[in-house]
Amino acid sequence: MPERESNLDVDVEIRDARTAVLSVGGELDMETAGRLDGHLAEQLSQGRHHLVLDLSALDFMDSSGLNVLIRSLHRAREAGGDLYLAAPNSAVRRILEITGVTTTIPPHDRVAEALAAADGGR
Repeated sequence: MPERESNLDVDVEIRDARTAVLSVGGELDMETAGRLDGHLAEQLSQGRHHLVLDLSALDFMDSSGLNVLIRSLHRAREAGGDLYLAAPNSAVRRILEITGVTTTIPPHDRVAEALAAADGGR
């Protein structure tokens, strides 16, 4: 069986000293979750504790991706910040709903809404 190439893109946009938007695209699974975890940990270590994840280009997420979200949420909150989810497609939103993640991290329809929530959370 040929090796599957990992398919995850993460673009980081620094909004200010405490806020970053990470645009996540492709597939967030066991093979790629570590990459996103690393990006999120890097932002937290740089003092950006309000993290917005733009999920509009994310096609798939499994339990490994969910674990990254939950760990990052706890890390951000311990640092006095928070994690905000924005624009998940219907498949990703369904996974978030089924697993109950939406009760802890309610998704926003647009990045602008998540940024507004982050600004209000300071």
